[in-house]
Amino acid sequence: MTTAPAPAPAARTAGRAGVYARAFWGLVLRDARVLVREFVGFLLRTVMNPLLFTFVFTYVLPKTGGAFVPGPGDLTFATILLPGLVAVAIFFQGIAAVALPLSIELGSTREIEDRVMAPLPVTLVGVEKVAWSAVQSIVAAAMVFPMVILISAEPVYVHVASWPILIAVVLLASFVAGFLGLLLGTIVKPRQIGLIFSLVVVPITFLGCVYYPWERLESIRWLQIVTLVNPLVYVSEGLRAALTPNVPHMPTPVIFGALIALTTIFGCLSVASFRRRVID
Repeated sequence: MTTAPAPAPAARTAGRAGVYARAFWGLVLRDARVLVREFVGFLLRTVMNPLLFTFVFTYVLPKTGGAFVPGPGDLTFATILLPGLVAVAIFFQGIAAVALPLSIELGSTREIEDRVMAPLPVTLVGVEKVAWSAVQSIVAAAMVFPMVILISAEPVYVHVASWPILIAVVLLASFVAGFLGLLLGTIVKPRQIGLIFSLVVVPITFLGCVYYPWERLESIRWLQIVTLVNPLVYVSEGLRAALTPNVPHMPTPVIFGALIALTTIFGCLSVASFRRRVID
């Protein structure tokens, strides 16, 4: 009696990869259905923050004579602010899209147990949550442009100097925010998740070079150095390099070096924390 030969290692690996891909896509479709069901909440969470910033800083202040000092040349404050608002939208959405649902799944509902039953390594379950949050961050970033252009009382001068830089910065920023959200969602207790926005998101926003280029902090040297630990600084500066090249910004090698390093660091820390939390 002859026995069938065992599958080759390459065939087994390919088969396992196919199972993982289908399971990963299944989790994405599940999250998409949830998003469609809660679309109004997603829209409000995405739009409200940049909408208020845009309305106050680019419409109310210019109309009342309280506008900020304009930038170099004829650049308006709205032009300087746009990359920062896009950066805030990416970070706010990326952190919230992972940390808030994860706190519920790890808390009372224990929905995370259903997710880890999928034929996927636990690590990929966490990566899927980050990848889906990155999609939402990109949508949030795209929604900022029409708001600033339509609401601003001042002309907005935006020119995409480099599409590759813009795409790369948005993608890296989306994953940095998602991994940071995964890390915070696993190390903060579910009932204390609201503290994330008062102790982490708010300081990151106000010290993230959203309202001014990093170069303008040269007169406050100590603050200019301290803000280098803020990941939002590199996102804001990277978007300025891509959208408003006439505004002073960091050198692009520094920006990309920092964003790649942050993606790697937050990715390793968050995935390890997610595995510990779920397995325990």
